[in-house]
Amino acid sequence: MEQLEFFEVPSPCVGVCSVDEKGYCQGCMRKREERFNWLSMSPSQKLHVIKLCRQRYRRKMANRTPANDQNQTDPSPSAQTDLFD
Repeated sequence: MEQLEFFEVPSPCVGVCSVDEKGYCQGCMRKREERFNWLSMSPSQKLHVIKLCRQRYRRKMANRTPANDQNQTDPSPSAQTDLFD
């Protein structure tokens, strides 16, 4: 048994549940399958998904332009800070 299995990995959901053009949740950056299967994942799988979400968020922020900022609604900065920084 891994030590990770003793601790619950909290969901990265921040309550902003809308999907972007690539199919990622705009709040937590999870794919549909990752959101739907979260409760059945092992702790190590959940941590891997969170790592992927951080990568997606950073890529999204790196590709951001001022024109895109006007057309997108992002979750509150405080919620994103906890998960992605």
